[in-house]
Amino acid sequence: MEKAIKRYLPIFVLPTLAAFIIGFIAPFIMGVGLSFCEFTTVKDAKFVGISNYVKAFQDTIFRHSFWYTALFAIVSLIVINVCAFALALALTRKMRGTNIFRTIFFMPNLIGGIVLGYIWQLIFNGILAKYSTALALNQWLGFWGLIILVSWQQIGYMMIIYIAGLQSIPGEVMEAAQIDGANSWQRLWKVTIPMMMPSITICTFLSITNGFKLFDQNLSLTAGEPSKLSEMMALNIYNTFYGRSGWEGVGQAKAVIFFVIVVAIGLIQLRATRSKEVQQ
Repeated sequence: MEKAIKRYLPIFVLPTLAAFIIGFIAPFIMGVGLSFCEFTTVKDAKFVGISNYVKAFQDTIFRHSFWYTALFAIVSLIVINVCAFALALALTRKMRGTNIFRTIFFMPNLIGGIVLGYIWQLIFNGILAKYSTALALNQWLGFWGLIILVSWQQIGYMMIIYIAGLQSIPGEVMEAAQIDGANSWQRLWKVTIPMMMPSITICTFLSITNGFKLFDQNLSLTAGEPSKLSEMMALNIYNTFYGRSGWEGVGQAKAVIFFVIVVAIGLIQLRATRSKEVQQ
């Protein structure tokens, strides 16, 4: 069996590897190179050194979008994971209709980001009429509107991961803790959460990266209004690249900076949470 796998391995690996190189590695390397150029098309690129990066860091809207996005990622991380974990705890208890509730909570994750943004625009316009125009006039109302939208979309997905983690905890461990006199709160903090660290690692990573990469929902719900104050990093990069003539290189430089930030934060988070798994 092992000989057969080794013999046919290139047949299965090479097409996927070629697609990955053509669709991701090559464009990424080209994008890094273009971040040091001034261009309107790939063929007329002119090397300008680090001037694009200097312009990117001097852009006050870009700096504001970073802090706005970072705050959004932190708040959405807490809201999504606390609510998802609470739902997972509730839906792993012996009660009728748990499968129906799991399906209902998961369904918003199947809707695309652009569609979700317009759905919540209709909700704010129709049900919360007095707040509809306020989203375009106040960056913080737009902020909380995005928190509500993203939480509604992602809580169900994270809930499924937490349910899988809860179901993997051996029943004997919980029974032993109960026999030793631990109450429900102590079992949650001393047994359940430590044994759920692999699931927490996954959900935390997804929440942080999704928070930083948010684009569709930001575009459709607030479009960066008012005056680009609710513009998150991904939308700022898009508007720089396509909305400002002659700033294509700056937009590409912002994209590289954005990539480095997201990768660095993701690696730090993985290292921090995985260290907890080792300790357990």
